[in-house]
Amino acid sequence: MLNINKNNFIKFLFFLFIVKPFIFWVLGINVRGLEKLPKDKPSIIAANHNSHIDTLIIMSLLPVSRILITHPIAAQDYFCNTKFREKLFKILVGIIPISRTVTRQTKEEIFGGINEALRNNHTIIIYPEGTRGEDNTLLDFKTGVAHIAKMNPDIPVIPIYINGPDKILPKIDSMIVPFISDIYISDEVYYDNSSTLKFTHKIRSIIETMYLEHKKKEKL
Repeated sequence: MLNINKNNFIKFLFFLFIVKPFIFWVLGINVRGLEKLPKDKPSIIAANHNSHIDTLIIMSLLPVSRILITHPIAAQDYFCNTKFREKLFKILVGIIPISRTVTRQTKEEIFGGINEALRNNHTIIIYPEGTRGEDNTLLDFKTGVAHIAKMNPDIPVIPIYINGPDKILPKIDSMIVPFISDIYISDEVYYDNSSTLKFTHKIRSIIETMYLEHKKKEKL
């Protein structure tokens, strides 16, 4: 049973009455493979990243009860550069901040908050590109997703490809433009004891396949 504390209640209201109606009724989305998205067990959602609205779209696909225990991994230097921003994003979205700079910390220390969330049956969202791309391009993936999967081999990685948010909220603009997004959800993948680099390439290849599938449909 979920612990509906004050922060969870604010997040609950934010998604139920603002985010979900905006995503489904104002913008509109086409989803393929929604049934593949785990709703009652922990998972590592790995997606391409072109806009800040990506996170709201992905979280809106989940039941509100699951949203309360879903945590996007966020760049600490951007989302937590002030105490106000840190508190705001932790309460409304439930971010887990992580540093993008090189540190002396071990992987266990770097990913400690993420591993704890997964052990507690929570869901995390990670963008392996490490930053927002432009013009719906797919950048190289960093190996963070593989390290997390390796430390949690019994928890599935769910690759997702999103098309459209870069047009809704472009990286260089703050104006929201209504545009229907397409979301492709792949079958779950478990860490396969390969190297973290090979597993990272595997996740990227799955997302790239969905990207190419969408490009073919656009030409029809």
